[in-house]
Amino acid sequence: MNRDSLKELFLDPLFFRFILVGVLNTIIGSAIMFVLYNCAGFGYWASSLINCVSVSVFSFFLNKYFTFRVKEWSLRMVIFFFLGIAVAYIAAYSIAKPFVHWLLWNFDEKIRDNVAMLTGMGLFTIINYLAQRLIAFKRKRNEKK
Repeated sequence: MNRDSLKELFLDPLFFRFILVGVLNTIIGSAIMFVLYNCAGFGYWASSLINCVSVSVFSFFLNKYFTFRVKEWSLRMVIFFFLGIAVAYIAAYSIAKPFVHWLLWNFDEKIRDNVAMLTGMGLFTIINYLAQRLIAFKRKRNEKK
């Protein structure tokens, strides 16, 4: 992937609409995740997974109609959307937790887990955007953004 391709991926209206949807999802999902972890006694994986699952359906419809403006339906699209979510979740949170725990080794576990969940959210956003843009809601070259 060359520099122009990267610019095209990240400096266009699709990316900014994706970020707008992501901000809304982040507000809802992080409230769920941090309340479950810090107040309800759920662990790192349960809290982050419930966050991911709870906003995924909402995200599918917003990204399909608002971000990528896709009108047609296909089983392939639905499968690839949720497969992208699953891969992004597993990759992001699996990378974030050991990295943050290593980086903040001398901090309390609760602080490390909170920072890891926050880091996982950021990684998830990037990986998920690429999966949705390049696979689930992929457009033909001549389709309007």
